Amino acid sequence: MGLGTRGWEGLQGTFPCPVCLHHCPDRSLKRNTQLCHMTEIVQQIPTSGSQRKMQEEIPLCAKHNEVLTLFCEKSLELLCPQCKGSLDPLDQPLIPIEEAAASHREILKRHIGTLTNNLENAETVYKKQDENTWEVKRKMEKRREELDYECEEIKSFLEVEHNEIDKDLLMEENDAEENLTENERQISHHTFRLSSLLSKTEEKCSQTDEDLLAGIERIHNSYGNRETPAVFSCELQKEIFTLPPHYLGLHKMIGTFQVELTLDPETAHPDLIMSSDRKSVTYRSPDGLPNPQALPSSPAVLSSEEMDAGRHFWAVKIIGAGECFLGVCKESFVINTPISPSANNGYWQHQLLTRTCGVVPTGQRKIGIFLDYELGEISFYNLNNWSYMYGITDKFTEKLIPYFSIASSSDSLTISIIRI
Repeated sequence: MGLGTRGWEGLQGTFPCPVCLHHCPDRSLKRNTQLCHMTEIVQQIPTSGSQRKMQEEIPLCAKHNEVLTLFCEKSLELLCPQCKGSLDPLDQPLIPIEEAAASHREILKRHIGTLTNNLENAETVYKKQDENTWEVKRKMEKRREELDYECEEIKSFLEVEHNEIDKDLLMEENDAEENLTENERQISHHTFRLSSLLSKTEEKCSQTDEDLLAGIERIHNSYGNRETPAVFSCELQKEIFTLPPHYLGLHKMIGTFQVELTLDPETAHPDLIMSSDRKSVTYRSPDGLPNPQALPSSPAVLSSEEMDAGRHFWAVKIIGAGECFLGVCKESFVINTPISPSANNGYWQHQLLTRTCGVVPTGQRKIGIFLDYELGEISFYNLNNWSYMYGITDKFTEKLIPYFSIASSSDSLTISIIRI
């Protein structure tokens, strides 16, 4: 049966053609083959994007083949009305899709703000880590310079030690760089994860309600552990390679023979002001002005400790401008008298002139004194650059006491007993 016949089938009377209005009472119709082909061609023409979108099917429930209109807040799933009866338990909270999408969109927006702050913090930490890396390299270079300078002074007999210590320093540097590189990698990975999560969250927020809620559980589960890794703090070993003259024995000497000293108030000159812990003494003349004629000898004080055997090391820090004397004296030597101290009457000292703008930028000098009673040796060391300064050799036969003196011509000078 032709198309026209099917269209008129069952109709009574005479009807005109809808195009030309010509009456066809005999209903003898013929198939228009060309028109059929044109109709088929038109139907095959692709539709526009908006038309395709309108033609897309609304998401249906896979189980009941109904439109998804509800969202379960407990299981975070999209449901149709029939799904409600199959829930376990039945009283699970169900809300309309529009309401659920609005609620979760607000949650995602808050996460976006938090993730943005986390990302900024991670980038700040990464920048700081990079600065720390360069700081470690700078310190390493500085220590190498010190090593080269000090080894030049003792190159003739410290070549082997220099190579060994440089190898240890290289191992320490490699370890530090490995830790720093690993820490940078962790921070970089953390930054990448935050950036990726932020992008996914922003993309999720811009989706339709159904797409936003589909798989929302996976997004929420991604927000755990957003803490940025801490900056790796590189603690370098302390002074492992400074090797000026006599230094090979100096470190061992300090570690083995350093003693705790305190000053004896009963032996202190009246113009010396002693600290409450008996570790420091400061000279100030009564009128506040230098007085070179106050005494033939300089105001002095002894320690409370006596030494009649063995090896002993102590160190002092000198602050201020003036002249001081450091050493030991016999137990029988009477201090703070007009008698001039010398080795002949049982006094061994090293004179030291200190200026406020000297070699040491801070105006502080650190001096180490080593006594070897049996060998009859007193050695003085500059602890600012770990160098040997001066030595005295004699024969000791009675108790010796550490001695500290400040010239009365000094402006204001302080001697403090310190521990290295």
